[in-house]
Amino acid sequence: MQTNTPRRSTRGTRRTIRLTRRGRIALIVTGAVVAGTAVAVPLLTTDDEGESRPTSLVIPEGWRATQVYEAVDKTLALPPGTTKKSLAKANLKLPNDAEGNPEGYLFPATYPLGENPTPEKLLTAMVDTANKKFTGAPVAAGAQRNALNVYQAVTIASIVQAEADAKEDMGKLARVVFNRLERGMPLQMDSTINYALGRSTLETTTKDTKIDSPYNSYQRMGLPPTPIDNPGDEAMSAAINPTPGDWLYFVTVKPGDTRFTADYAEHQRNVAEFNRIQESASKEAQAK
Repeated sequence: MQTNTPRRSTRGTRRTIRLTRRGRIALIVTGAVVAGTAVAVPLLTTDDEGESRPTSLVIPEGWRATQVYEAVDKTLALPPGTTKKSLAKANLKLPNDAEGNPEGYLFPATYPLGENPTPEKLLTAMVDTANKKFTGAPVAAGAQRNALNVYQAVTIASIVQAEADAKEDMGKLARVVFNRLERGMPLQMDSTINYALGRSTLETTTKDTKIDSPYNSYQRMGLPPTPIDNPGDEAMSAAINPTPGDWLYFVTVKPGDTRFTADYAEHQRNVAEFNRIQESASKEAQAK
């Protein structure tokens, strides 16, 4: 995803952006990308009558809460919306800052279904796992070291999870977030726009960046009000241990080539190269 780009044209031009880390994981785990919908990833076993039934549910890193709800519904063969409705009676142990919203705390892992599985049991297991990961050392200490509370650290980790092209980039990306916050700059992350619009897309328009939403990090200063997905261990580690550096801009020119810089002119050159590569790829695709 191209982020923190130079000032956009007012003509509403569209630009192609990369598949996020969340999208790549979905490809690996499920063999398909289904934009805007969750794909349940159950581990199956065969019973005495030869019928397959799920024994565990895999929640990939970077899934949003809505995707988790849909996956639980599908795995447990429940009517759509059942898991989301169950939040009211699940009594999840969330931080006060979450105000009952479990986004960021449905920890990505493999969850055994056990006997008589219910949405409440699965959601509780996810949140309990997140609390074990986040409330103890080193996360709590790392958050404090960076003048954050744990909820803010999880929010940064969720942005890192969505934006990073590779795990090797996560520490640098976290540093971009910190540097921009410290300088009073808007984060300008396309991942927050996608979250606000409830979509997973490869394109963002100028019009998109003008939407009225607390998640619009082009228009609003500071962190979004909640995490934008459910981050894994590596993203969380990056959020509390950002790589030292002065970077303010980054762009994934091509897969495996994310360039970080503190120099705006250099960033413009990187963006220009990104655009050339995208235009060339588009022409090649049209010629086939």
